[in-house]
Amino acid sequence: QVQLVESGGGLVQPGGSLRLSCAASRNIFSIYFMGWYRQAPGAQRELVASITRTYSTNYADSVKGRFTISRDNAKNTLALQMNSLKPEDTAVYYCKGDDFWGQGTQVTVSS
Repeated sequence: QVQLVESGGGLVQPGGSLRLSCAASRNIFSIYFMGWYRQAPGAQRELVASITRTYSTNYADSVKGRFTISRDNAKNTLALQMNSLKPEDTAVYYCKGDDFWGQGTQVTVSS
């Protein structure tokens, strides 16, 4: 079992940047798949970006070129660097590792 705690969300203007972090309660080296998901009001939760233990990454088409996912196995953290944010990026962002989820952090992009 692993507990995941997200941080770094907030309110940002369009075109701005945010960096989300996810801290794990134990070593994440053995966790093959880790990902960031988001859920906007009235919408289904969707995969934003993922990274494997071998650092293979995958991104949703809507965020390619703007978001970067990374993991630090030594610090037991997962991060999501979000640049050129758009209002449609507004959602609750969740960290996932194996079958475990964090509680989510709100990202609001608005002027």
